[in-house]
Amino acid sequence: MGPIATYPPLVESLRRVTADIVDCFACPRLVEWRERVALEKRAAFQDEEYWGRPVPGFGDPRATLLIVGLAPAAHGGNRTGRVFTGDRSGDWLYGALHRAGYANQPTSVSLDDGLELEHAYVAAAVRCAPPANKPTTEERDTCLPYLRRELELLTDVRVIVVLGQFAYDVMVRELGIRPKPKFGHGVEVEVPDRNLTIVCSFHPSQQNTFTGKLTEEMFDAIFQRTRALTSPTR
Repeated sequence: MGPIATYPPLVESLRRVTADIVDCFACPRLVEWRERVALEKRAAFQDEEYWGRPVPGFGDPRATLLIVGLAPAAHGGNRTGRVFTGDRSGDWLYGALHRAGYANQPTSVSLDDGLELEHAYVAAAVRCAPPANKPTTEERDTCLPYLRRELELLTDVRVIVVLGQFAYDVMVRELGIRPKPKFGHGVEVEVPDRNLTIVCSFHPSQQNTFTGKLTEEMFDAIFQRTRALTSPTR
């Protein structure tokens, strides 16, 4: 019957977080930018209505895997309303999740395209598209409580995949990890008091995928590893 029918109290709690995220106007610089992008648009999307609001998390309420990125792309999530949807980074992410058995389809282009995740949930450290893809420290800290609330509700999560240094720094800070291991693709950080493992991955940005810094094989290996870490026999 699907997650919504099976776990109504949990889903309702996540819906409240989603509603609070979507209705957030806390950071004036981000509000101005996300709305300006939604009005000016990119030429290829001139006929589309942009979301132009903060972008909530998305996925299975009983996720064992949480994926955390940096922020919505100006013409990706800020356009579609779903995190990692409608841009090349999303193509890489959902393609990898599909190959690993976490997603029912390899692409995501809109909110109503039929994408469903199983045992995975995708979120971002910052929920509004930032200018030059660079949130300020204050914006990061203002947004962090939303991710904290999601993590508190997603009690089955055992692995957090962080996409890039920014997301890694946020999660290490949030989980109080000291000393902080150096970020690197494939690096794993145990959080024993939370029964969690952080798995680091390079972000699937064009800067990384076009240059070969992140290959499809490298990205697939991350999610093969998350499968092993969340296996019931582990």
